[in-house]
Amino acid sequence: MAERLQKLLAQHGLASRRRAEAWIAAGRVQVNGVPAHLGQKVDLERDRVTVDDRPLMPQPRPQLCYLLLHKPLGMVSTCADPEGRPTVLDALPPDLRALGLHPVGRLDTYSSGVLILTNDGDFTYRLTHPKHDLAKHYRVRVAGQVAPETLSQWQEGVCLEGRLTRPAVVERLGSSSPDHTDLAITLWEGRNRQIRRVAEALGHRVLRLHRLAVGSVRLGKLKRGAYRSLSEAEIRALLAESEVDPIPPRLSAQVLAGTSPF
Repeated sequence: MAERLQKLLAQHGLASRRRAEAWIAAGRVQVNGVPAHLGQKVDLERDRVTVDDRPLMPQPRPQLCYLLLHKPLGMVSTCADPEGRPTVLDALPPDLRALGLHPVGRLDTYSSGVLILTNDGDFTYRLTHPKHDLAKHYRVRVAGQVAPETLSQWQEGVCLEGRLTRPAVVERLGSSSPDHTDLAITLWEGRNRQIRRVAEALGHRVLRLHRLAVGSVRLGKLKRGAYRSLSEAEIRALLAESEVDPIPPRLSAQVLAGTSPF
């Protein structure tokens, strides 16, 4: 049966659908010896597909797998690292690494918390494409005291590279300290190192950054470096939440305090 090429590559665990689209646009994928184009449909029973001159063979697709990892500090959110740093796949046993898992979005090296891993390219596409809105909840410690007007500006949007960030929920947590401020932050977009860059633009350095939840999927008591499977209910909830208009939620004090390293 013919299927869209980028979807087929994702279903075979080679890459997320968005990355597969980038490979096609860059000319790395060919169909029957001709450079492929986005949206092209292929049938592996009759079409020869190559990625970087390596053939994609008809084979049983790997079992779909959905994991939640408590990413520790110092681990990169990629499948391989040219600098030899530990990657999120290093936290998994060989049998799971063989399933072609990749991270859904990223947490930078010096951030910790919730990171979802899967080999379902359609699932990754739904959770990461900008047209879908999925809340991500963080606890963040920044240097110094954050003024009320700074909080308001952060909530309304800050200009990064000529474009305003989308409105966010930013709330002060706990008692004040002269050295730092703890914040609860909810975002509906995922620009590269967004929280750190916004904080810096507003005159504050991020000291610690910990993701507590993606949508309704929460870290809970999962230990650093540990992982668990997502339940079917959690998977369905994430897909449903990615389609609704964002409503600023507030995580309970128990959730905010329960898994934080602060």
